[in-house]
Amino acid sequence: MRHKYATNGIILAHFPVAEASVDVVVLTDTLGLLRARAQGVRKQGAKLASALQTLAEAHVLLVHGAQGWRVAGATLRRNWFWDLPRSARVRAGRVAGLFLRLAPGEMNDLSSYDIMHGFFHSLFDTPPALHDAAECLAALRLLRMLGLDAGTLSSRYDTPALEAVQHERRHYIARINRGIAASGL
Repeated sequence: MRHKYATNGIILAHFPVAEASVDVVVLTDTLGLLRARAQGVRKQGAKLASALQTLAEAHVLLVHGAQGWRVAGATLRRNWFWDLPRSARVRAGRVAGLFLRLAPGEMNDLSSYDIMHGFFHSLFDTPPALHDAAECLAALRLLRMLGLDAGTLSSRYDTPALEAVQHERRHYIARINRGIAASGL
């Protein structure tokens, strides 16, 4: 019998596989970034379907086997896709896409979960005028976590930190561009 891992996760992407299965990219708070297969999710009435949508935050039960990770269960905690306005969803998608492009497959760095989770909360809690600053800060924090930026920056998404980022926006954008260029993508 295989060990089951219970963890909180954010679904960053999902891809259809076969007739009724999907592969999901899950950013977890205890295992890091991983890819897992969920079987039967695309069938009508599937119990796991809502918990495994892109930008969903869920409590996930995972099993690691010979074929890789498999989703054994999931309970939806929060659906950021529905909770965030459209413009904030676009920002969340851009940062998640950047992270997935730069992350080397699966990774065990647990700070990435805190970065993305805090970013989603900031998009929900702060006024839209600060969303651009939150996106810049999240992207730069992810680049720093991946070793592609060496500068200093705030670890919080509170209003004073976002206003400071907004004030220095050009400097942050330049750092983001240098980090992406350093990645070789």
